Amino acid sequence: MKGAASVHCARPGCAKPAPPALSRVELCLDHFLDEAFVRTDQALARCREGSPLTKDSLEWLLSDALATVKNLEESADEPKPEQRDRMLELLLILANLHEYVAHHSVRVEHPA
Repeated sequence: MKGAASVHCARPGCAKPAPPALSRVELCLDHFLDEAFVRTDQALARCREGSPLTKDSLEWLLSDALATVKNLEESADEPKPEQRDRMLELLLILANLHEYVAHHSVRVEHPA
């Protein structure tokens, strides 16, 4: 049986491997975390402005949380402290966003 093909980050100039949990999106862990933090910051900003969150943005955030947990699990034997800290920070922010949405009148925008 052949092993899984190695997938590398699709970002120009980045040759880092994509972890198994991120091979579908073809991003290394660092670039995934960069994008996930941007999406989370944008969602928090929309909540603070009273703007609705789109269903797609909520699905991205859930996907980010699941991918982060998978990466934490995959790297449990050889954690890189900086990446582990960023993943835990992201999960904490996502949990806080979830609580904010649950306790405030945040609307979710459904496509027509």
